[in-house]
Amino acid sequence: MVPDLRYLSVPLPEDVQKLKYFGDFERLNRVIDLKLQNPDLPHALRERLIMEKEICARWPEEYPYSQQEALRQLRDALGADFQESELEALRDQDAVEWAYIMGEVRYKDNFLSNLIKTRPQYESRVKDEKRLAYKRKNADMLNGIIARMKEEGKLAARFHMRLEMRVDPVAGREGQAVTAHLPLPIEYAQVRNFKLLSLSHPDAVVAPADYPQRTVCFHAVPDKPFSVEFSYETHMRYADPDPAKVLPQQPTFYTEEYEPHIRFTPYLCALTKEIVGTEENPLRKARKIYDFITTKTIYSYMRNYFTMPMVPEYIATSLKGDCGVQALLFITLCRIAGVPARWQAGMEVSPLDVGSHDWAQFYVAPYGWLFVDPSFGGAAYRMGHTDRWNFYFGNLDPYRLPANSEYQHDFYVPTRFLRRDPYDNQSGEAEYDDGPVPSSATHMKREALEITLL
Repeated sequence: MVPDLRYLSVPLPEDVQKLKYFGDFERLNRVIDLKLQNPDLPHALRERLIMEKEICARWPEEYPYSQQEALRQLRDALGADFQESELEALRDQDAVEWAYIMGEVRYKDNFLSNLIKTRPQYESRVKDEKRLAYKRKNADMLNGIIARMKEEGKLAARFHMRLEMRVDPVAGREGQAVTAHLPLPIEYAQVRNFKLLSLSHPDAVVAPADYPQRTVCFHAVPDKPFSVEFSYETHMRYADPDPAKVLPQQPTFYTEEYEPHIRFTPYLCALTKEIVGTEENPLRKARKIYDFITTKTIYSYMRNYFTMPMVPEYIATSLKGDCGVQALLFITLCRIAGVPARWQAGMEVSPLDVGSHDWAQFYVAPYGWLFVDPSFGGAAYRMGHTDRWNFYFGNLDPYRLPANSEYQHDFYVPTRFLRRDPYDNQSGEAEYDDGPVPSSATHMKREALEITLL
């Protein structure tokens, strides 16, 4: 059964919170089960506690490293002179992601790569230059693409993609059918000329062209990988909107709340007022919000979003977050300020990499929907690339596969159980007829077979 995610906005009882943040998940589950036996428990709290059990089942697996293992990795990457006192200082600064598991400090699986990515003083100490090559090559590539797009006024790209999900055999599940969902580009906004080229299983169900979280759905015994091959194009026009040309009448669509994450909490309302001030022009409002996120918060890899009851407040209080966290904060603050904003996400598909990525759109008449990528903009700002920073307010590069136009939307063929990512779809989902496939048993491969600038 798929839970109603809106109940994540219900606060947890204090005793449950204490156990959660100490990392005593065995006792936490026991305490929750006792509470669920109470016939007078309010329905909303009951639903919230049931979801908390699932959250706490996923939480520990993201924090595998002890203090000593973290130190070993840091010394291997940065030099034998790295001191334990430095690690303690990084914890004090909230620069490394950690959690208590049974009262012991444990570090997130990607804490080291995140530190190198976000802290220049540690990037400069990296011994293996291969760790840094991608960042530099990617910046040079994007700077070139942006210069060309500004010069020509538009830029398009054609992609030939192949996505594959392999499902490993699970003991006791041999011969059982699996339902697998793989993402597809939505034929809207910048996407044109989508062509489905091949399917591993011809009876797969392909969602309609404009479905908000578009997928191809397979149902078969996984004796071979599920795969889809397709081509599509993205067509981007360079936008340089002028605040002086903004119309006095603006639409009100996409300005509503959407629980549990896009909520107008007292703190977020106060933050919006602090950022926007007395500004009335919606384009300038959006730019002020973009500037706050790109200059006052720092990029940071995140744990699974399902473990975070309210994503925009997380980044608004910690001042750190990854691409999706930054995009959600932008959307929420824009909506509070009366500027329509919505989700767009899927993959970054470039000659250097294919990876999950999230960004957003906002609407200002007469320009219509404009793109915004706070995480790419923030990276440019930190590197001192002002042109690229300005570009990602209003624009995107063409190296994208938008597979999600709405946050927290059901699939065309709905899942029976809680998804691994209940908000977005970039790496596929799989389940048996009577329960989810363990995440450790699914392996996603995303390939750009050919990319051509048009």
